[in-house]
Amino acid sequence: MQVSKEEILHIANLAQLTLEENEIEKYQTNLEEILNFANIVNNVPVEGLDVTIGANEAKNVFRKDEVKVFEDVDSLLQNAPTQEQHMFKIPKVIN
Repeated sequence: MQVSKEEILHIANLAQLTLEENEIEKYQTNLEEILNFANIVNNVPVEGLDVTIGANEAKNVFRKDEVKVFEDVDSLLQNAPTQEQHMFKIPKVIN
């Protein structure tokens, strides 16, 4: 499947990436290879195959969600670059 330079630039813009001119062709080639492989996978004949949910019978085992009191909070917060209301304060991650 062919991917145009404009499509690569549009995708980069959506992902808030700045691409150098020499990177565009590399990304274009990589995306075309990925889409071609996805096309191969989508066209594999699956008629007559049983539905498989997982490769083995292992199931997720969840522990009970319990609140536990941490005894030495002050020592833990010493490692925090900044703290607020007795908690770690982290920078905003999403625009």
